[in-house]
Amino acid sequence: MPRPSWDSYFLEIASVVAGRSTCLRRQVGAVLVKEKRLLATGYNGAPTGLEHCLEIGCLRQEKNIPSGERHELCRGLHAEQNAIIQAALHGVSIKGADLYCTHHPCSLCAKMLINAGITRIILKEGYPDELARQLFAEAGIQVITLI
Repeated sequence: MPRPSWDSYFLEIASVVAGRSTCLRRQVGAVLVKEKRLLATGYNGAPTGLEHCLEIGCLRQEKNIPSGERHELCRGLHAEQNAIIQAALHGVSIKGADLYCTHHPCSLCAKMLINAGITRIILKEGYPDELARQLFAEAGIQVITLI
């Protein structure tokens, strides 16, 4: 078996992290990496100590909110948000880091990632948010989808 590339390696770790997700609609995992060192991880789910959608149901499903719209109407945080928060909680600088994520970030996460100083994003799957793609392009952040 050939040795995986660094990008494949960290993207596979993001997939494992997604297994912790408590979202009923989409399981997303994110890994922040700098100089081939894992800095922080995140998956989508409710804030610490609050009931998860797995336990009480999905607000977005109840309200028939389409994917890619009205991100504020959700109990959960996105995987990218949780990775940024974990780094902040533990005093880890992520400026200049790469994000490995199972899905393309939404526009809200895109703005956070831009301001956090993320330089490159490596993905497994897309997400229907054209504004996020535009923001990354304008910020000069390279977005790569590995197949």
